Amino acid sequence: MKIAVEGCMHGDLDNVYATLLHLQQSENTTIDLLLCCGDFQAVRNEDDLESLNVPAKFKAMNSFWKYYSGQKVAPIPTIFIGGNHEASNYLWELYYGGWAAPNIYFLGFAGVVKFGNIRIGGLSGIYNERHYRLGHYEKLPYNEGHIRSIYHVREYDVHKLMQVEQPLDIFLTHDWPCGITDYGNWKELVRQKPYFEKEIQDRSLGSKPAAELLQKLKPPYWFSAHLHCKFAAVVQHGEGGPMTKFLALDKCLPGRKFLQIVEIESEPGPYEIQFDEEWLAITRKYNSIFPLTSKPANFREIQLDKQECMQWIRGKLQQRGAKPFEFVQTVRGYDPSLSSSRGSYTGHHRNPQTEAFLQFLELKYYLDNAMETRDQIHSPPMFIANGPSDHNYEDIPIDDVDELEELSEVNDADKVTSVP
Repeated sequence: MKIAVEGCMHGDLDNVYATLLHLQQSENTTIDLLLCCGDFQAVRNEDDLESLNVPAKFKAMNSFWKYYSGQKVAPIPTIFIGGNHEASNYLWELYYGGWAAPNIYFLGFAGVVKFGNIRIGGLSGIYNERHYRLGHYEKLPYNEGHIRSIYHVREYDVHKLMQVEQPLDIFLTHDWPCGITDYGNWKELVRQKPYFEKEIQDRSLGSKPAAELLQKLKPPYWFSAHLHCKFAAVVQHGEGGPMTKFLALDKCLPGRKFLQIVEIESEPGPYEIQFDEEWLAITRKYNSIFPLTSKPANFREIQLDKQECMQWIRGKLQQRGAKPFEFVQTVRGYDPSLSSSRGSYTGHHRNPQTEAFLQFLELKYYLDNAMETRDQIHSPPMFIANGPSDHNYEDIPIDDVDELEELSEVNDADKVTSVP
């Protein structure tokens, strides 16, 4: 199986797909899957821009809306996770995962799926110590604080991933696992990004929960993005233990190392995205303590009898099949011929995919934060930005050093290489 891995998408689907199609033609090969490591920016219309935490000059429609509206269809099956520059209102609709557009699958705030016999897991967002142990308290329309905290990783989602026991083949995070620089050429990294040196030295570069997941899950491949550079490392898990090949990639711009092809041993195709039995069991068991206030989840309430739960899931999958529920539009798509109606979006849309998923698992719908049995929704105290616990790496500038660089079509196959 040939899998293309892409760093930060920043809404530039047209150029990424054009690069892959050019590569397929010039190399006479077939790419089976595209994985995107965050900052996907699934902006459907002008209203979604209100939930996109980027500087005003970067609040642009880009090209995802074409795939959402059906004007275009992704030529390669695509799986993505969220980063820190997302249309968070839309991703919240698909908290458990689902089709963001035909042939483009969001892995959820945390999730595991199968592609053929390859298991792919991922964690959306970035780590922020202040919000990690809180619940998902944010509520639409997002205020200035919520638009930033909504994409901060939560312990609840990490804890569910820590319950995964069956081997994973690939894992995706937007930010890097903390300490991963110990296993690669960090001196060369600092030469490219001198401002990383202090954070590497004081162990503040990257995500602590991601590092915990790396040590627990030990997947053969781990892909990340966020820091707008390419970095490779190999982690040996104990003497004679398994190895994880880590690769971080850049953003989609001419001359940048944003794309890599990985070949993985697999069963013969054709391949399709399917639900993962173990992950469905974990999701079903933990949904009752889904934290929707600033209070953390109470994990002591859960006694996970995974085998019993998986047997129940297995029966449901035998009845229905393992394909995700079909894509459904929940808002109007962008129409460039019409005048902008930006700012009219005010609340949460229930996505039929999510409703069908929860009905399938016989679970309640909590995403609108409106359950009477829940504690009153409240937010934690406001924090002062750039305080002592903030790390500079959280808000990597979108423009980086490329503010004047034009996002033109990238068709240089020499920039795409393979991982053995």
